[in-house]
Amino acid sequence: MTMLGSDAFVFFGATGDLAYKQIFPALQALVRRGELTIPVIGVARAGWDLEKLRERARDSLAKHGGVDAAAFAKLIEQLRYVEGDYADPSTYTRIRAALGGASRPLHYLAIPPSMFATVVHGLASAGCTSAARVVVEKPFGRDLASARALDATLHEVFAESAIFRIDHYLGKEAVQNLLYFRFANSFLDPIWNHQYIDNVQVTMAENFGVEGRGAFYEEVGTLRDVVQNHLLQVIALLAMDAPLSNDADSMRAEKLRLFRAMRPLAPADIVRGQFAGYREEKGVSPTSEVETFVALKLHIDTWRWAGVPFYVRAGKCLPVTATEVVVRLKAPPLRVFDELSPENSNYFRLRLSPEVLLSLGARVKKSGEAMVGEPAELIARHSPRRDRAPYERLLHDALRGDPSLFTRDDCVEAAWRVIDPVLTAPAPVSGYAPGSWGPAVAAGLVAGPRGWHDPTVDCWPGADATPRPLAKEQK
Repeated sequence: MTMLGSDAFVFFGATGDLAYKQIFPALQALVRRGELTIPVIGVARAGWDLEKLRERARDSLAKHGGVDAAAFAKLIEQLRYVEGDYADPSTYTRIRAALGGASRPLHYLAIPPSMFATVVHGLASAGCTSAARVVVEKPFGRDLASARALDATLHEVFAESAIFRIDHYLGKEAVQNLLYFRFANSFLDPIWNHQYIDNVQVTMAENFGVEGRGAFYEEVGTLRDVVQNHLLQVIALLAMDAPLSNDADSMRAEKLRLFRAMRPLAPADIVRGQFAGYREEKGVSPTSEVETFVALKLHIDTWRWAGVPFYVRAGKCLPVTATEVVVRLKAPPLRVFDELSPENSNYFRLRLSPEVLLSLGARVKKSGEAMVGEPAELIARHSPRRDRAPYERLLHDALRGDPSLFTRDDCVEAAWRVIDPVLTAPAPVSGYAPGSWGPAVAAGLVAGPRGWHDPTVDCWPGADATPRPLAKEQK
């Protein structure tokens, strides 16, 4: 079935932070590629006019990637502006007039989820939704119950096939590379199971704090901000079985099966932490119990993964900014050489940021008479050429109607089911010093002598205690 492209782009929250940092740069990039030639209609309540919105767009681009004179000139010619209160029906009448002959608009709700119901019903009452699509930003709810309520609200107006839940993490080239690596290499599948893999670790570390976004962080915390969405999606790509084909439905069906096999978290599976000084941040309660660090242990109850723990760690004010996956293999079944032990078995290391690389940790013989080995790492490093930015890729797909990189309602709810028990009965928050790896108690979550992998040093204990320099992330 051929998907018809959208014939107009309407974005609510046109004067907001997300539009400033992400949407305008993505729109200019699409115009530059010749992939956006339709009307672009900004909607906001700020009391602005079209000229002021154009100035905002230019300032956005100057600070986030640069102004391309030719592409920007085309973009501002396509740009329209509709001012109005989202609760006022006349706002949607003006949107309908601005659409003109367009009948298949893409509506982007870059607004708080609390406004979704008002906006989608306003669009429907004005005749703006019959063949339209809608893009909604995360968070997709705050827990399982609110996610279901949010989906019910959207489904009152839009079919599930017309709803595009955007998670910019799924648009990252490095995350897409995980999927490709898994299913384009035949050597992986025979060992990608509980017989050969000891554990899997995912670390998403940031060496900075909330950077003035204390009020936002008070509403979400680390578990909701990056674990329930970004990192569970990474786990799904690592652990899912091969889809029947490369189409969106097959991919999402395998993800759903994997999410449903994840065991809901128990209190013993999670450690929550808060960096010293967080409560002094603007917008943060002086008695806040919101976590800025979380470590957890996941179990996936399938034949492939039975007994293999998946460890996830994420937080702010940690020693480094990096996102890395380490898949640790079991030791050989028979120790032929005395120095071999579970502590120095093989591994795969998959770095997602700030650089993109795939590596295999192995042991090789040292030169000399003795049969003594040393660690070696075989590395495939991606070239630093510029790829599509995540929002550019995802907006392009949504405009074409391609749902492959967007999350379906049942997958969202299945992911919340995993997290929900520790949201309703949260573990206590332990303090930690900025620049550390979180609360000391988090170290005890990982079974065995090797503990957590440190992204700043080589995976093999004792191989190299010198921190590995990290590249800067490509913007």
